Amino acid sequence: MSKIVFPSLLRILVLGAALPLTVASSLAQGRMGEHFIESWDQDGDGYVTLTEAESRRSDVFAAFDANDDGYLDAEEYVLFDEARETDMRENGGHQNGMGMNPANGMRLQANDADGDGKVSKDEFVGNTKLWMTRLDRTGDGRVGLEDFGRGR
Repeated sequence: MSKIVFPSLLRILVLGAALPLTVASSLAQGRMGEHFIESWDQDGDGYVTLTEAESRRSDVFAAFDANDDGYLDAEEYVLFDEARETDMRENGGHQNGMGMNPANGMRLQANDADGDGKVSKDEFVGNTKLWMTRLDRTGDGRVGLEDFGRGR
């Protein structure tokens, strides 16, 4: 059985469903971290919690596991990387002001805990707490706009 690989555009559209792209409001406000919050804050309170991030990462994983084998392999990661790069390009990047880019926590190398060259759903979702801890510069257990910007 051959592996089904969806075209990059389809993956970007699927990512768009999982991570809403809100270009107009992000550009209108121009505040660092706004696109990240808009994309990951599921209850609209202006903060991303660990529970929200785990849920969203689970959605992202499902969107890019093209062959539904429970892993994101190197080929699937190429499509995932392309979608993230497109999202960052269209939304002004995601730097938090100290060189931390939330998208870096999604890379294969950041999530392949056992070093086998692919990422299981458990690895991907299980890495959420570490990822959130790195983003949460205020240490309040959630990520908001105050976690972005210089000097934070």
